[in-house]
Amino acid sequence: MIVEINDLVKRYDDFIAVDNVNIKVSEGEILGLLGPNGAGKTTIINVLMGLISFNSGTIKVLEKDIIKFEDFVKKNMGIVPQDLAIYEDLTTWENLWYFGKLYGLKGEELKKSIEEALKFIGLSDKAKEYPKKLSVGMKRRLNIGCALVHKPKLIIMDEPTVGIDPQSRNHILQSIKELNRRGTTIIYTTHYMDEVEEICSRIVIIDNGRVIAEGDAERLKSMVSTDEIMMLDVNKINFTLIDNLRNIQGVKMCEYDRNRIRITFDKRNKILSRVIEIINEKEIEILSISIEKPSLETVFLNLTGRSLRE
Repeated sequence: MIVEINDLVKRYDDFIAVDNVNIKVSEGEILGLLGPNGAGKTTIINVLMGLISFNSGTIKVLEKDIIKFEDFVKKNMGIVPQDLAIYEDLTTWENLWYFGKLYGLKGEELKKSIEEALKFIGLSDKAKEYPKKLSVGMKRRLNIGCALVHKPKLIIMDEPTVGIDPQSRNHILQSIKELNRRGTTIIYTTHYMDEVEEICSRIVIIDNGRVIAEGDAERLKSMVSTDEIMMLDVNKINFTLIDNLRNIQGVKMCEYDRNRIRITFDKRNKILSRVIEIINEKEIEILSISIEKPSLETVFLNLTGRSLRE
């Protein structure tokens, strides 16, 4: 187990920011840690990084207590903060050199690690540039490079794609997946649900200082609703067809508008073959079929009553 958080409690006077939280992160996971503002996830991350103390509970990283083995934990952890942690008066290369030295690298090992990090973040040709000449996306990539130059086993990424263009965002997401393929375990926070769906193998949702749900995306969606929606475009519609579709076991609602049919059904009932059979019996041509499933945004709204950005 890479991370074990057991019965974590953090109070600020009478306010309980984190209330008996238990989270485990297995080796090789990309764990999405989600929660609306004020839910407690930032406090959990700050505690994990050793930035603030906690009242009770235990935290282990790589099976080592983060208090008793502080130096070991920090050497094996990389941090990508939401606010850029790079130095404007140092070049790209010098920023990586500084953070590599900070983590104990030296000599040829340090130089090799810097070159590998530059290549990985796609900034080899910007090694001598100062951050003020870099785009926002490039600065974000450098921010990531500073966190991975020492090749940590665990990286915590706190909204690493905030405020950047789609191309840079895609570059970062692809880099994160590649980093994970190389064996790095990642804890990832974001306000973008599409990022969570694309890269996270498991998700933990925090609200009011507690874990309220966890699992992969499909499991979380199934917690909220068993309903799915089938959309069909056909060449014509008649009332008999709609009545027959409404009578299929598992169909909750069948609506139509012009030549489009919208069927809400319980996904535990396999209705697709029966729908196609009925439409064919009426000698109606199916132009397209699609299935709409609940989104993670829907899950989040149902569980917390708020959107992720609130």
